Amino acid sequence: MTSEAFYPIGTAGQPWGDAERAAWRARQQPSRSHAEDVVARIDALRERFDVDQYGTLDAGVDGRYPLLAVRSRDWREDLPTALVTGGVHGYETSGVHGALQFLERNALDWTDRVNLLVVPCVSPWGYERIQRWNPWAVDPNRSFLADSPAPEAAALMAYVKCLDVPLLMHIDLHETTDSDENEFRPALAARDGKPFEPGTIPDGFYLVDDSGRPQPAFQQAIIDAVAKVTHIAPADADGTLIGSPVVLPGVIAYDCKRLGLCAGMTDAAYVTTTEVYPDSPRATPAQCNDAQVAAIEAALRYVLEATG
Repeated sequence: MTSEAFYPIGTAGQPWGDAERAAWRARQQPSRSHAEDVVARIDALRERFDVDQYGTLDAGVDGRYPLLAVRSRDWREDLPTALVTGGVHGYETSGVHGALQFLERNALDWTDRVNLLVVPCVSPWGYERIQRWNPWAVDPNRSFLADSPAPEAAALMAYVKCLDVPLLMHIDLHETTDSDENEFRPALAARDGKPFEPGTIPDGFYLVDDSGRPQPAFQQAIIDAVAKVTHIAPADADGTLIGSPVVLPGVIAYDCKRLGLCAGMTDAAYVTTTEVYPDSPRATPAQCNDAQVAAIEAALRYVLEATG
């Protein structure tokens, strides 16, 4: 079923131009502070970790945002390297706060076995505005491409390439929210001049594997760990989650590189994207953050045992 449901910006059937994108941006007002919520917590980690500013997001009249990465202090060439990213979609709160919580409470337990590279908030403008897109109405998580249209994605790819270290693992922390269906997907349809096709929102945690390099046992290990913290999303009646076939309970798969997803930006052997559901009546914000941390630690535990 499709719907021509009205979106406040644009004309049905016509892609947005500059005027519509400007009108959309004018509606996006900050409701929280990247400096207070993210930068200050990263600054507090500087005694224990190295912090790199790998770029600046210049959002024009909305300001300039530092792009920050946290690295193990005792970086060793003989250890494998794991990448953790959060906030690629800035509105997905537990991706950002879960990454920060891992750094604050858990990361030092792992740094004698693995080099950690953690980027808690890839999209700071989106974080402040609880928005999926960047200031130019571009989805960063479809922009990890050679000629990226999103400066946030381009900066992160350039930084990781400059480090010139092989990555064993990459876990990208996301959420699926009710606003996906009642705001962001209608906005996407309006932006692209397409009809809105209603979908469903899974109730619970799930993962997205990379169909180009599937690792089912890796995904299963993460699901098993997170199930102790929050519930795993059941498949819809047609055996799908968000329209994609379930390949394992709580797991679907995308071609991450082809789609320009953050999880496809490296050649790591083990990759996954988490999806927490914060709008469930069965989950709290603390559980969502804990689920992200449980996923990170389960992923690390699995790859270190599998390779070591």
